[in-house]
Amino acid sequence: MKRSQLGVSLIEVMVAVLVTTTGVLGAAALQLNAVKFNQAAHVRSMAVFLANDMADRIRANRGAALAGLYDLPMDANAPSGDDIPAADRREWLTELARRLPSGDGSVVRVNTRFTITIQWDEGRLRETREQNADDNQTFVFVTEL
Repeated sequence: MKRSQLGVSLIEVMVAVLVTTTGVLGAAALQLNAVKFNQAAHVRSMAVFLANDMADRIRANRGAALAGLYDLPMDANAPSGDDIPAADRREWLTELARRLPSGDGSVVRVNTRFTITIQWDEGRLRETREQNADDNQTFVFVTEL
């Protein structure tokens, strides 16, 4: 009877190692996704911050903004010039490119209403989104002077 029990503890140990390994790999995958989504949340927070930054610049220079000097199309090059609106737009576009992956933005004015749009690339999260979803993310902020 004792002879038929040989090797059972080795099988138990191997099963325990397999279960433990599976658990550790699952925890590592969970941690990896948590870091990825935390980074995505940080980027979205940065987009909100940068939209508010441009809104504050517009409010601080109301006359120039209403005259259209803060209007900025998407994919525009950073403006040259030493005046405040050009410097504001240049600094804002520089910050968008620096803080967001492939970051870009636009400012559209309709009378006293300003729509600030920020776009960036979230290609890192492609596997977690619906199939054929666009990698570009957009944040739109509307303010009234």
